[in-house]
Amino acid sequence: MGRGFARSAPMLDDPVPVLAAYHEGVRAICQIAAQFRPDTWEMRTPCPEWRAYELAGHLRCVIDDYHEYLDNAPVSRFARLMATGVPAETLQRKLARQNAAELAALAEAPPAEHISVFAQSARSYAGRLPAVWELPHHQYLDTVVTVGGMAGAACTEWHLHAWDLATALGAKYRPADPDRLVACWRAGMPQSRLTVLPGADPWRSVLMASGRSPV
Repeated sequence: MGRGFARSAPMLDDPVPVLAAYHEGVRAICQIAAQFRPDTWEMRTPCPEWRAYELAGHLRCVIDDYHEYLDNAPVSRFARLMATGVPAETLQRKLARQNAAELAALAEAPPAEHISVFAQSARSYAGRLPAVWELPHHQYLDTVVTVGGMAGAACTEWHLHAWDLATALGAKYRPADPDRLVACWRAGMPQSRLTVLPGADPWRSVLMASGRSPV
């Protein structure tokens, strides 16, 4: 397309399979979190800045952010950040600082409470999506991401954090449909390239694209 014309990210036309994978990710987080004990919540996760209890708090914060972004789309503070078109690495640093600030401001509560509030709020968020699925959520460079695309990004995030929690316990986690998560990534995160080579494991590719080590 010529300069100045927006294009759409790969569309997730049917909300049903995306939301099924989304809810699977939420359930996985709840099921894995239920296996933690007070002492194991101190375990480090593959996200080097977070222990497991901090990841529980982050989940509670980030779903609040998703609701806010949807409330104010397509002119939310997230949309304004994405509209700057800065490279993915810069976006990650800015969002990491935001995440740290929100986590520091979060009221203290047991990690299990954070997970419970996250799950309730995440399900509420999913219920808001079908009616506005095809509306624009934000734009990155010349790519418009719809509400459905952002749902795909959230879906991928839940599964990645389920893997983080499982890994902190020394357990394994794999989503039921990693190919669906590849499509979700591409629809919701045009700022971060995801390449799946022929014959490659799509879940391993998602982990590597997110900066995680599959080993």
